Amino acid sequence: MITQSTEREKERIRSIARILYSASRPLRILSAIAWEPEVKEAFLAGGARELPKFSYPGFDPTETLTAVKEARRLIVPVTTVESWLDRQALALERGARMMAAVGTAGFFEQGRQLYGEPTAPLRYIPLTPLALAQSVLDTITQLTKIEIRTEPPAYHSAETVAAQLADAVRVHFGEQAPAIELVDRLSANALATSRAIRIRRGARFTDRDFTQLLHHEAYVHVATSLNGKAQTDLPILAAGHPGTTRTQEGLAVFAELISGSIELDRLRRLADRVIAIQMAIDGADFLEVYAFFMERTGDADQAFESARRVFRGGVLTGGAPFTKDVVYLMGLMSVNYFIRGAFAAGRADCLSLLFCGKLDLFDIPALCELYEMGLCRPPRFLPPWIGDPRYLLGLLTFATFVSRFDLGPLVEVATRLLESAPLVRMPMPGDPIDQPSTGRSET
Repeated sequence: MITQSTEREKERIRSIARILYSASRPLRILSAIAWEPEVKEAFLAGGARELPKFSYPGFDPTETLTAVKEARRLIVPVTTVESWLDRQALALERGARMMAAVGTAGFFEQGRQLYGEPTAPLRYIPLTPLALAQSVLDTITQLTKIEIRTEPPAYHSAETVAAQLADAVRVHFGEQAPAIELVDRLSANALATSRAIRIRRGARFTDRDFTQLLHHEAYVHVATSLNGKAQTDLPILAAGHPGTTRTQEGLAVFAELISGSIELDRLRRLADRVIAIQMAIDGADFLEVYAFFMERTGDADQAFESARRVFRGGVLTGGAPFTKDVVYLMGLMSVNYFIRGAFAAGRADCLSLLFCGKLDLFDIPALCELYEMGLCRPPRFLPPWIGDPRYLLGLLTFATFVSRFDLGPLVEVATRLLESAPLVRMPMPGDPIDQPSTGRSET
């Protein structure tokens, strides 16, 4: 039975969600701290010997802070839903204060509260982004010693990828499919919003790059944006503010993993970004971090872009970087453990709620309650591995089963069994294969 008091409570929640959404509107963080393409051109033309030169537009946080204050007057953070609303308010306040401090050490101080930092451990798991990044790099180094041979990738033009992507998003999103735009100037190979996925003309893509782009940008970022915009009772779910970044990027990288489009070079780049952020915190300036990426890649353009990600909004002379890029690996870990934990706990019913808008994993209990109240709508657009979860559920069943056993003794047995066996170097496709003599055979 729906009572008058229940309807009043629903309307109060709607009102707070609307106010918080209005508070999020001025926060366009990435666009506010973006560098013009001319900055890179001048830096490279000068031989990469001087710090980049640019300026940031000022930001007045008053509009956001006033709206947050108004919302907080209506929030009493004692219930699960009210605590969720209070967390949104805090993230928006910190985001506004971070933008107001752009170009100063204050930008880093606010950013580390929002995104974390390399030496801050993941909640409930005693693992830091820095330790995780180093573990990834150590594992990759160990693999490269084995000389694993992979077929050289076939590269495709931006025009080819744009056409393929347009077909794929049209099938998945129908009339709400984002436009696919080829542009001459873009800081990355591709960038996505709910309305458009922009691809830099002249960029080259492998087959895995295309699949990664489709699953990361379209099936996660575009989907959660469109699903969030459909939440008319809870418009704050359409706002991709800093409080949701870790989970959103974690979901997107998990999508790369589950779709089979991630590869070692991608994992290395994610890990290198964490190492570079810690270098900057420890005092390395832009030139030193640029040199680190040059040593890693040998590509001046890519090294600049990687260093730019570390220093945008922060201080070029070191000590105060932008820590957003620590969220990718840690977000992947968080999402992986949440999905596995929810499944093992018998709560796979919650998995589709991960895509009802822009959210954090800790928001899920509140969203379950809001769904029960009729305020949170089910997501219309889901990635294929959630829309048809047969593969995911099979994988989770296997993972849950395997996790009950200690693999240490089996690893020891495998190590001893193979310690004297020579390395196996398989031929590449197209290489001549010497056929061993098999003696007489019957047909």
